[in-house]
Amino acid sequence: MVYGAINEKGEKYFTYIDRVFEAINNKQMDYNWLITDCVCYPKDPKIDEMLNRKYCWMSGEELTALVTKDNFQWIWAVLSAFDKSVELTEVLKYDLPYADGYPGFWETPINIQHPLAQMEIVPWDSSLTLLFSKNKEDVDAFLKYYPHSELLEDYINRR
Repeated sequence: MVYGAINEKGEKYFTYIDRVFEAINNKQMDYNWLITDCVCYPKDPKIDEMLNRKYCWMSGEELTALVTKDNFQWIWAVLSAFDKSVELTEVLKYDLPYADGYPGFWETPINIQHPLAQMEIVPWDSSLTLLFSKNKEDVDAFLKYYPHSELLEDYINRR
């Protein structure tokens, strides 16, 4: 089963990933990350170049260091988390996740785009953040951290 949450209220800026990492109790360190469909504006041109490729693959430690070095706003992206035992070659056998125009975010049952991913963090048009996880505790922690956020399924059912 996949759980989802949406945060679109109560924040001055929605898509600063360091706060999302705090919200999920820094679980990003437990995974390797595939970053796709990224639009962002870091100060460091090397980070900009790396993230604006077709995809970027890095460890949770590397992603944390990147965000710590240059805490920029993410406009669009899908950050997909994989168990550290999953190799990039396996990940690339599937379509790359995308954010802009993906209709599955707004459908039930809630699902993660990449079939091998354990979690996805989606900065969506810099106006909201979506979290998908196979671990209910991640979503519960996100909801607690962001008191104006809500379960994605509730949000979808109201639309």
